[in-house]
Amino acid sequence: MTEPSATALPGTVPAPPARLEPDAIGVAQDTVIGMATSAPAAVVAITLASLASTAAYGGGPVLLISAIPMLIIANAYRRLNMWNANCGASFEWVGRSINPYLGFFTGWLMIAGYVLGTLSGVEVLGPSVLAIFGNSGTNVWGNVAIASAVGLVMMTIAVLGIRITARTQVGMAIVEYTILVGMSIWGLVAVLNHHHGTYHITSGWFSLSGIGGKGDLVGGFLIAVFAYSGWDGTVYVNEEVRHRRVNPGRAALIAVALLAVLYTLAQVGLQGVVSPSALQNNSDDALVFVAQALGGGGWAKVMALALALSVIATTGTGIVVGARITYGMASYRALPEFLANVPRRFATPAAASIVFGLVVVAAAWVYLLATSVQNAFGYVVDLTGLLFAIFYVLTALASMVYYRRRILSSVWDGLILGLLPLLSAAFLVWMVVKSTIESPVPQRWSLLGIGVVGVLLMFVSRYVLKSPFFQIRRETDPGTHPVSGAHARA
Repeated sequence: MTEPSATALPGTVPAPPARLEPDAIGVAQDTVIGMATSAPAAVVAITLASLASTAAYGGGPVLLISAIPMLIIANAYRRLNMWNANCGASFEWVGRSINPYLGFFTGWLMIAGYVLGTLSGVEVLGPSVLAIFGNSGTNVWGNVAIASAVGLVMMTIAVLGIRITARTQVGMAIVEYTILVGMSIWGLVAVLNHHHGTYHITSGWFSLSGIGGKGDLVGGFLIAVFAYSGWDGTVYVNEEVRHRRVNPGRAALIAVALLAVLYTLAQVGLQGVVSPSALQNNSDDALVFVAQALGGGGWAKVMALALALSVIATTGTGIVVGARITYGMASYRALPEFLANVPRRFATPAAASIVFGLVVVAAAWVYLLATSVQNAFGYVVDLTGLLFAIFYVLTALASMVYYRRRILSSVWDGLILGLLPLLSAAFLVWMVVKSTIESPVPQRWSLLGIGVVGVLLMFVSRYVLKSPFFQIRRETDPGTHPVSGAHARA
């Protein structure tokens, strides 16, 4: 079946031709890539104790409620991908539907978010790998060596091709998810059977306000939004997915739904295995600690394996999707043109993959070795969820603007393409504002710094690289035909 191709009307800038390997992976593999980008086991390890404390053990409902706006925004991604299946994704969608300057800024936020998101697993990667072999996780040079090796190996796999990347991700996902789901069910059974040392389930576990109404709903939502970040990884490999205008969007929806089930099961199943005080006292390695409480040291090593695989997987997908966003922008000369190089042998954005991978490895070295700047680095890494939330909002707005004629033409489209994305975007804006207000001052300065760097790069792209992207004209769906790949000028 031939996919409809995007056509440019007079006065518009045509999208670059697809040069990556077409029809290389299917929707199931793409779904795994999106889930791996969210790093389920690593996220549970980071958020298990904090969400239990913040939501007063009402984290299950918080996670399920938070999945709703994510599903709505994933549907906005799906509809935009039906219009234009380009691995630049939101960079191009926002630029072509709203404004090219805002599109560039969106692309910058995506790159920054994926660099920081990939880096955020560094703090748990080394200790997890060392724990498997019974070594101390405080060995700094051991952590550096592991982070470097993983970064370089996953970078090499990313260069070699999307097929080997997908196979690698599926293999790691099977092991990681089997361990996480199995341990979560084991933990839930232990809690339900009132095993010694467990914290028993009450009605507060199923309330948004938590036990005794003491849950911080806003704080819980902030943690949940961070947990879901990354499902959009399915879209940035769209040029390499079979039926590239349809399947990446489907994979995004499936990824969010599966993450909702996985996170809720893990939170409800594991948070009560030990007492609240024990969970908080071991919050830095909560997942491994809970596994040890369930089955002893052997099962703790098994959980450490799942955690290590989760971080390795997200490092790989972070490099893959980050490189494709970079490649998509460089194809318009919005970034240095060499980043758009695609060797025929591999049909991957090799230059962008190497640069992105080396940036992640270098950042890991700085984070692990420069203890004097670790706090500052920590503030920057903590912004990951906010950056994702911001470009999710911009993408939802792009969907509304591009399909605005449909929004006004029928009640159903008005709901699906207008009202629901608007409410979801408003929810995320509220989260960003609340988080920014409540965050430490250095973190606010870090967010401002990322924004300023983005603006400076925008001017370099516009006036030094002379990118034609800034000359594009706004486009909109005509609203009179089924959604297709054709563009219409506003």
